[in-house]
Amino acid sequence: MKAVLCKSLDGPDGLKLEDIAVPVPGPGEIRIKVTAIGLNFADTLITRGKYQFKPELPFSPGAEIAGVVDHLGLGVAGPAVGTRVMAATGWGGTREFVVVPAASAIAVPSGVPDEVAAGLSVTYGTAIHGLKDRGHLQPGETVVVTGAAGGAGLAAVEIAKLMGARVIAVASSPEKLAAAKAGGATELVQFPGSDLKDAVKALTGAKGADIVYDCIGGAAAEPLVRSLAWHGRFLVVGFAAGEIPKIPLNLLLVKGAAIAGVFWGEAVRRDPDAHAANMSRLLSWVANGQLKPRIHAKFPLAQTADALRVLDRREAQGKVVVTI
Repeated sequence: MKAVLCKSLDGPDGLKLEDIAVPVPGPGEIRIKVTAIGLNFADTLITRGKYQFKPELPFSPGAEIAGVVDHLGLGVAGPAVGTRVMAATGWGGTREFVVVPAASAIAVPSGVPDEVAAGLSVTYGTAIHGLKDRGHLQPGETVVVTGAAGGAGLAAVEIAKLMGARVIAVASSPEKLAAAKAGGATELVQFPGSDLKDAVKALTGAKGADIVYDCIGGAAAEPLVRSLAWHGRFLVVGFAAGEIPKIPLNLLLVKGAAIAGVFWGEAVRRDPDAHAANMSRLLSWVANGQLKPRIHAKFPLAQTADALRVLDRREAQGKVVVTI
């Protein structure tokens, strides 16, 4: 089978398309014939050895896939061969066949295309986990989303809107802000180029944000902590800006506020039932037309490196998907 392998920790330049053996599922596992792979900013990090997980070389990037079950391992009763499924893999997705634990595969409804299902697990899964499970978002609250036009940020804009929130989008250009507005953001703030604390306070009548969903870290973090309302929640999602910020803890004290980490991958491992329930809710929203994930671009498997470069250059407005 064809597989894109990370042969050296040089980002996209370390990826090679090679022929490798088709994997055989073991007990409790299924094999999926892959049709689509969702790429994420984390793939730019893991292919440079800078992510929380550091798989042994060579490995395939791609933390989320969709496809069709084509073989069952010993003792597996389902999902049945021929079932369309999606799965979170952590890495290893950019190949024609992938083996996963049967329990981790989630059936995809007929109304959800493979390229959409392949992009739901990580960004949308993180968004619903972060906003619902970690942020305890309530209808009518105000959510600030940074990096609001990228895959992770745009997903958070859309999910927050579906959960009844007012969304303030933060992005780096008018074009990206327009994408966030199309995704459901009510107000827009360009950053760099504005004082985030003052902007959020002005947009909320000095009350502040109930939740900040921060995908970028760096210089945006502290002013947004300062912009929190009483009992506000600052959700740590990622550090796309490259710098991990240091937050003065007295800011939390005086606001009765909280900072919560959103480590979706570990949450899936520790509570797979909650993940499955969140995925079921997302798939239902897509199937009935309430959620319409934006796909920035689709690439064939052989052009996975080019797809990753789009994420490297921060050009993505929505999901970047590899299709087979």
